[in-house]
Amino acid sequence: MSGKGAPELSVKNCGDLRVAVIAAQWHEKVMDGLLDGALRALGELGIDEPTVLRVPGSFELPVVAKVLAGRGYDAIVTLGVVIRGGTPHFDYVCQGVTQGLTQVSVDTGVPIGFGVLTCDTEEQALDRAGIAGSSEDKGHEAVTAAVATATTLRSVAEPWR
Repeated sequence: MSGKGAPELSVKNCGDLRVAVIAAQWHEKVMDGLLDGALRALGELGIDEPTVLRVPGSFELPVVAKVLAGRGYDAIVTLGVVIRGGTPHFDYVCQGVTQGLTQVSVDTGVPIGFGVLTCDTEEQALDRAGIAGSSEDKGHEAVTAAVATATTLRSVAEPWR
């Protein structure tokens, strides 16, 4: 199981953060689960009004993240799923999305929660989507990671907090 060894993150005093969630539309059942998990996590953290945007697929996530990072968001959560097929398309999309989101985060200093599933099968994706019967909830995890990183950055920028 890929969640083995994950840290227990405790995030506090983050209700005032401005957070955006960008979710792809491919693989509707998986995406609905990821988005539900992300929104549940935000609610648990006291972030009640996140911006939620939908894009066609995972490949479109970096460009929208880049624009939002320049518009004052404290954290951005990206959600998508790419399932391996019989061509190299999977490799190109996964590499492009991963490198693009990493570049956006490093270039802008805005944390990006990486909730993009890269799976061999639809069953693996469903098992990570946070739906009934799933062993993991990657949408929830992506929010927690992004918000925890944003609060860390805020503590460095504002040491009096």
